[in-house]
Amino acid sequence: MVVERDEHGFDAPVALGHPARAGLPAGHSTGPEIGETLPGFTLPDAHGRPVDLHADRDEARAVVVFIRSVVW
Repeated sequence: MVVERDEHGFDAPVALGHPARAGLPAGHSTGPEIGETLPGFTLPDAHGRPVDLHADRDEARAVVVFIRSVVW
């Protein structure tokens, strides 16, 4: 397996010119801004139980991390 390092120091077993390693197009949204109120959504927790972002926090702050697809 050949691992190539890009200009950001990211190593991956995919050629540097491969589309999977391309960055976002200019002007493309990267997601909500820090402090921006998110729309309501429900996702399962680690045990499969549904968790509603707004209802289940009881006004507590939350950290939500969105990870763009990557090459592992």
